[in-house]
Amino acid sequence: MLPDLAFFDEIADAAARETLPRFRAAGSVDNKWSTGFDPVTEADREAERAIRALITDRFPDHGILGEEYGDVGLDRDYVWVIDPIDGTRAFISGLPVWGTLVGLYHHGRAIMSMMDQPFTGERFVAGPEGAFLAHRGQRRPIRTRTGRTLAEATLMTTSPFLYAGATQAPYQALEGAVQLTRYGCDCYAFAMVAAGHIDLCVDSGLKPYDVGGLIALVEQAGGVFTDWQGGRAEFGGNVVAAATGELHAAALEILNRPV
Repeated sequence: MLPDLAFFDEIADAAARETLPRFRAAGSVDNKWSTGFDPVTEADREAERAIRALITDRFPDHGILGEEYGDVGLDRDYVWVIDPIDGTRAFISGLPVWGTLVGLYHHGRAIMSMMDQPFTGERFVAGPEGAFLAHRGQRRPIRTRTGRTLAEATLMTTSPFLYAGATQAPYQALEGAVQLTRYGCDCYAFAMVAAGHIDLCVDSGLKPYDVGGLIALVEQAGGVFTDWQGGRAEFGGNVVAAATGELHAAALEILNRPV
């Protein structure tokens, strides 16, 4: 049985009760890595705990893939994919471009998505009925932007420093082909593709929980979301989200040119 979008509202509200009081507060930050920096906060852990409790109670036969507490039942027909705070670096810096990501996969394919930014009050959700933005008490359909060529497009990525080795030259070529490039914003950038404000979003080395709450959102809004080879992106890697099929094809052509 599929959940309705109201269940995603329950999830978002439960997560927000854990994240918002800790945002722009002097909380502790732990580092997951022995070399480098991959932050995790109490807000990450408690939000995922709240989300898991709701899912386990309502859909006990579904699996869960989560960033903070591991995986359960990944061989089940339905699997929830959770990133309680995508953009923890933004969260600890006081920047409101992080979000709570929750996706639902059926036989490994994303069919429902949510990206909730509780500080700005924006909640992006998607299911079989379409993609929607709830803000200031109203929920309205959203669509990707059309009519832009690659030379007119706005591109976003988390950071140009993500690209090295085999990905560096293709990314730089794509950036050189568009009109405007902006950096940062993590999941919020992908939501802006779905909402019709930017045209392309690329990222490198993502995990399933980085994309699980975004794929159906972009697709149901009319866009395309794949890996750099044009395959399904449910399990992360190097990904590209495009507002239209034409922009997607143009981006892939550049990203896959022989070096």
